[in-house]
Amino acid sequence: MKTIITRFAPSPTGYLHLGHVRNAIEVWQYAREHDGTVLLRIEDHDRQRRKPEYEAAIREDLGWLGFDADEEVPRQSERDDVYREMLARLVEQNLVYGCTCARSEIVNSHYNVKCRDLNIGLRDDVSWRVRIEPGIEHFVDLRLGPQEQDPSQQCGDVVVRDRLGNWTYQWAATIDDLLQNVTHVIRGEDLLDSTGRQIRLARLAGRKEPAAFLHHALIMKPDGRKLSKSDGDTGIRDLRARGFSKEEVFSLALHGPSC
Repeated sequence: MKTIITRFAPSPTGYLHLGHVRNAIEVWQYAREHDGTVLLRIEDHDRQRRKPEYEAAIREDLGWLGFDADEEVPRQSERDDVYREMLARLVEQNLVYGCTCARSEIVNSHYNVKCRDLNIGLRDDVSWRVRIEPGIEHFVDLRLGPQEQDPSQQCGDVVVRDRLGNWTYQWAATIDDLLQNVTHVIRGEDLLDSTGRQIRLARLAGRKEPAAFLHHALIMKPDGRKLSKSDGDTGIRDLRARGFSKEEVFSLALHGPSC
């Protein structure tokens, strides 16, 4: 039976919040129930927004909550050479091109391949996109059941490196999951739409068998709306300062606010 490896992968662009805690509960519970391994991966690919104080606070809050990873893997800011080397395989297949389009030109998160055949080189001042051809990706979510997605219709050609020099979440997470032998990706169902494109990118990068995916439920308010950190009262540091116990934080992360 295959050894299960999953990961908890916070981004140090803000403090730990209830959504992180819900995900951590799901990740650690699944790993412990299946005698698996939890990796801690700091996803600090966004160089403009990451801050050392956020990472330090995340680690402190995880310790307070009792989430101890089995292994820590290199943070994404240390893996530029790895991401370049893996992308070179796609460049050799003529699957990567430079793009000068601004975000404001992208309609409904779908790229219209405007720059695909303009022969724009992979310069540092442009975005780098991977060609995504039509085709259905089939997978079985461990909670939601059979799924099918066509990334070419959902998002079009995927940005893997932005014009600021940042490797994107889609590329960095996909390559890390491949090279770190992650067998199970456990995350909130708000990321379900990313799954097909990440399966596609992983295959193009050489992954023979995709990871298994489990998209857990999100924290909801009593009126059915998604709990958002912009509404306040979701930061773990704030809850700790107000005297909440670890058990009370867990209850909020699992069940949401009662009023």
